[in-house]
Amino acid sequence: MATDPVPAVLVIEDDESLRAGLDSGMRQAGYRIVSVADAAGALEALAAHEFAVIVLDLGLPDIDGVTLLKRIRRDGYTVPVVILSARDALEERVRGLDAGADDYVLKPFALQELLARARAAIRRGVGQASHRLSHGTIELDTAAWEARVDDVPIVLSRRQFVLLAELLRNAGRVLTSDHLEAAVYGWNTDIESNAIQVHIHALRRKLPEGLIRTVRGVGYMVPEAS
Repeated sequence: MATDPVPAVLVIEDDESLRAGLDSGMRQAGYRIVSVADAAGALEALAAHEFAVIVLDLGLPDIDGVTLLKRIRRDGYTVPVVILSARDALEERVRGLDAGADDYVLKPFALQELLARARAAIRRGVGQASHRLSHGTIELDTAAWEARVDDVPIVLSRRQFVLLAELLRNAGRVLTSDHLEAAVYGWNTDIESNAIQVHIHALRRKLPEGLIRTVRGVGYMVPEAS
């Protein structure tokens, strides 16, 4: 089966309005979209098309999303999967990642964040749990929410952790403050104008010198690992 030159995304979401919003937003971002409301439709779509990434809601009407994910992996599909869920408990994130997800995005979310996660999953091109991020001497476990530098644990707040993970996932790219605000705070949150700057300052005190670079007038970046 030939791969379409335009990346295709399978959106599995039972909420009609959210599904329509994802369909529209991801099409505008340059993807082909197949959107379905349940697990049965997802399995039919997988049998008929090749996808660059799957966006999977866990609260499906026929079977649980994690059960569907296990079925997808058991059937041999290696397409990257980004879970989309309001289930924010640590055990739920671990359960999804252990079932074979590549990433886990919490609702409510910003579309820009989801698109960034989808791009990262496509770049990795693997259909297995990828909850460990490494960059030089830095290691993050996004399932256990643990961070290490030179194999020594460091303490990060939840927002510092999310911010660092987003920078590492996009190493080599400049991320704007708006992008980082969306990743850290999600939808419709009133925050101080210098919130990201404050978090960056705190992170720099805990990380190797020069890791997080400021691109004046644009945003922040972490260079690609050598």
